[in-house]
Amino acid sequence: MGSEFMVRVERYLLLVNEFSLFFSIPKLQISSNSATPNNINELVLVFIDFLLEVLAKFDWRESYLKGQNQILQTELKLLIAYLGDTPSQAIELEETKSILTDIEALVNEVGSFLYSVFFTRYPVLVIENDLSLSDLLQNFEILKIKIKNHCITVSKIQTDHMPTKTVVLSLFIVDSLLDDLKDLMNNKADTIVEVKDQFKTIYDELLYLRSFLKDIDFQQHPEFQQLVIRIRDIAYEVEYIVINSFTPVWYLNLRLSHFMENIKHIRIALEEMMQSYDTGVLQVANYPSGQVSLQAGKPPILEDIVVGFEDEAKKIIDQLLGALEHLQILSIYGMPGLGKTTLAKKLYNDPTIVYHFDKCAWCVVSQTYQRRNMLIDILKTVSDLSRERIPNMEEDQLAEALYKSLKGTRYFIVLDDIWNVDAWDDLKRYFPDDRCRSRILFTTRLKDVGLQASPQCVVNELPFLSEAQCWDLLQQKVFQKEYCPPQLIDIGKQIATNCHGLPLAVVVMAAVLANMEKKESLWQEVVGSLSSHISDGNNKCMDILELSYKHLPVHLKPCFLYFGVFQEDIEIPIGKLIALWIAEGLIEKQEQKSLEDVAHDYLMDLIGRSLILIAKIKSDGRVKACNMHDLLHDMCLRIAEQEDFLKVIQNELSICDKHHMSIHSYSNTSCSRPSGLHVRPFLHQSLNPSTFISGSLELLRIFDMSTTNMEHYDQIGIRRFVHLRYLAVSCIPSSTASLHNLEFLLVDNKEVAQIPEILLNMMKLRYLHFRGGAQFMESCHMRASKDESFQMNNLENISFLFIYEENDEKILRYSPHLRRLKCAFKVIWDSSKRKYRYPNLDFLNKLESLRLSFHKNYETKTSPGLMSFPSNIKKLNLCKFDLSWEQISIIGRLLNLEILKLQDVFLEGKQWDTSEGEFLELKFLELDGVQISQWNASSDHFPNLQR
Repeated sequence: MGSEFMVRVERYLLLVNEFSLFFSIPKLQISSNSATPNNINELVLVFIDFLLEVLAKFDWRESYLKGQNQILQTELKLLIAYLGDTPSQAIELEETKSILTDIEALVNEVGSFLYSVFFTRYPVLVIENDLSLSDLLQNFEILKIKIKNHCITVSKIQTDHMPTKTVVLSLFIVDSLLDDLKDLMNNKADTIVEVKDQFKTIYDELLYLRSFLKDIDFQQHPEFQQLVIRIRDIAYEVEYIVINSFTPVWYLNLRLSHFMENIKHIRIALEEMMQSYDTGVLQVANYPSGQVSLQAGKPPILEDIVVGFEDEAKKIIDQLLGALEHLQILSIYGMPGLGKTTLAKKLYNDPTIVYHFDKCAWCVVSQTYQRRNMLIDILKTVSDLSRERIPNMEEDQLAEALYKSLKGTRYFIVLDDIWNVDAWDDLKRYFPDDRCRSRILFTTRLKDVGLQASPQCVVNELPFLSEAQCWDLLQQKVFQKEYCPPQLIDIGKQIATNCHGLPLAVVVMAAVLANMEKKESLWQEVVGSLSSHISDGNNKCMDILELSYKHLPVHLKPCFLYFGVFQEDIEIPIGKLIALWIAEGLIEKQEQKSLEDVAHDYLMDLIGRSLILIAKIKSDGRVKACNMHDLLHDMCLRIAEQEDFLKVIQNELSICDKHHMSIHSYSNTSCSRPSGLHVRPFLHQSLNPSTFISGSLELLRIFDMSTTNMEHYDQIGIRRFVHLRYLAVSCIPSSTASLHNLEFLLVDNKEVAQIPEILLNMMKLRYLHFRGGAQFMESCHMRASKDESFQMNNLENISFLFIYEENDEKILRYSPHLRRLKCAFKVIWDSSKRKYRYPNLDFLNKLESLRLSFHKNYETKTSPGLMSFPSNIKKLNLCKFDLSWEQISIIGRLLNLEILKLQDVFLEGKQWDTSEGEFLELKFLELDGVQISQWNASSDHFPNLQR
């Protein structure tokens, strides 16, 4: 019995001893050969954050430490502020090294102290712990004095050090900081009384520098680039200190005075440089190197110009239509950029192919494929199941449904960008072979993929274009239907030759030329740029692609590099992309234009330069989704890392020294507490939240965790992320009230959500989306019934909202700037007129897009009357309505209406007689489930109808 007891004691002591390892900075990491001083700082930061979580979560109610807990947390938070600040990076100074050593030692002491608290229950040791805490707090006081003196010393050191790397020459971070400072001064003046004057000085100085430098053509005047870099870097420093909730006031006051001094030096340098220019010599431009702006409203060219593939297309069509009855696999293979996908799309849309096969589907596989996603993509095209139901099905149900949908049919499936045979092996059992002459087409970089899938596979190698074909393609892309001026022909042919037969290189280079003035001198510059790069045969194409990046206007570069955040080959919804751009502060404000419209113009510019591809189109002809070519995505990631813009974190403990960090999880491996000092992370993929929530993510602006249980976040406190602009979740977190900077809220709810009052008083909120629908809480209705106001002035987009009573309508009146609304409603009871009526939305004067779905909820002989619509409506979608012809005429007299969709609408008669003066601007009309037997219209009706 005694021996068993001793064994248990030994095991317990061993376990306790092992726990001690968690209460000190990881020694193995620090002693690693790859560890740098900055990385060590970041490891210390991660450990401090762990200690803060321990202090916050531990129940101190019965502890002698109850009164000291908050003090200890405050002291640790100061260290986080310092470790992320510039003085701690001056590792060439012995004083810096000394302080960092002291911080490591003191933090380890705190860890040791907390360890002893958790595993000590003896009264004598409790007294010792109390004495130990007193020593700790005294050591913090000594360290704070050293930190203060060190900051003063570093600020006095004059350095001529300039960054050695190229950078994204964009001042979007300055714009972001200016917005933050303005918000602090206007809305939180009482919390910054001691430093308000410093804030105002920094704001005014940065605004002056920003306004002066914003229009300078940096390629024409490269001497200004270093000034821009210095301004950008100091903006990062100010942002970190100013909006970091861990910064104590005394430290903030100290550092702001240093920032003001640095900004003063930059301003003096700028003014000295300006004196070297005569008036009028310094030219400003929005587009470098003679480029011209694309027309913002110009619709995209959707059809790819296919040159040089005529013979291959005819050959493969013959193969697809061949007499072989069994299921057959064909492949198109070749290096990236040769046009495999372009050719496959041409085949997929060929009328002969569409007519020959019963069912056709297109699926992008990519290197990081997921079987479930592939099943969903194919099933959405070949199945009669609703597109809303399919994503919610289990994987075995998807597989069974796909098999049944294809059974007994002649089908044609394209598996685009398949990297290895594993993807086919995961799917092949769901493709029945009923001797119906069905076909599977691969596009791949590797010849063996098709042969491994089937020894009888018909392999088609895509050749390079000839020099003549390259020139032909270049001309068509640059000049469309016009002729190339004679003086540009020889230069153009040189450029085409330097594309080395690669269609992607031709297309991208054509986009560069198309956005230039058609001058011989400018084209000659392009030839010179290409000639300086073509010596390395392995990088010919990449050099051409990088040249297209260099020719981007300054404001488009960060928007282009942001695509590195997304997974390769993914389709990106335009609405989401634009929201993320705005949330991250990449879009410049323009008078008389919304940020969404400016962002849309940016996107169309990138598409026009062939850097971004169109994936889907809306009914109004605007882009619905986009993606990026693999080669361009590789280039985007590489440049983003080179220019300190972005680093992708995909695996275990990762230290980030970039300004922006993207956290992805494409496999089962979770990302374990990625950290960084001065990082503004992008979070787009669902991870285990316990693995990465860190004090180093204080600057987080985008948080996409829509598939993760929010209960955990409420426990750890999503309220810590007070600088969030974009939040995607599965339910509304209880701590939403603290997110006063939130602009975009997307809720992926399965049941109807209840909108709390707090959301209706978030002054910066501009976008609300509920996938499963939402309705206002009863407390909101009570407030509306008393005519109490809501702060919804900035709200521009709501979907999907249920309008079921009169108070819902009252609440919406406090959103005068709504531009888009998707809702379902019932006929409501009008208490003042004592009758049923349709909701009245004509007070939404700025509403441009409206989708209404009618839920019938009463049986009465009294008609609810006619529904009125906002006069500014451009897009109207009505679903499940009973419409009279009088109501149709009211809709027809909407002066700005361009798109009308009627779905499952019951009309009072089956004959539609259109009248003069109706639907004058209508461009798109969709009738789905509408019973009309006769439509009487003259030739001058619907004068602008396109389809």
